[in-house]
Amino acid sequence: MDVEYTGRQTTITKKLKSQTEEGVEAIAKIVGNSGSVHVILSTDKYRQIAEVTVQTRHQKLVARCEATDMIVALHDALAKIEQQAIRHKKRYGTIKRHPKSDLKELRLRWRHLLRERLPR
Repeated sequence: MDVEYTGRQTTITKKLKSQTEEGVEAIAKIVGNSGSVHVILSTDKYRQIAEVTVQTRHQKLVARCEATDMIVALHDALAKIEQQAIRHKKRYGTIKRHPKSDLKELRLRWRHLLRERLPR
């Protein structure tokens, strides 16, 4: 996944980048590698804010967390994104489909019923 970083009133260190890469790897296992990630790290007085946006082909996942430490805020945002991805995967993975054999049986039953009702 392509990762883009934006630092507002703060610098992005190697430690933050490596933490982001580890979190993105875990998210990529769930949603796939095709997509992009935008990480925005900002500082307001005593608040450290981390906003992570994951854009895939079918969905957009966004999480925003704030803490007194940037590492904690980034970790929480990545954890939220991972939970969202799991939730979306479960939601769309549980759609039940009818196997082809069931459809064949239904077609045969309908033909049989139609033949009985049609006058000869």
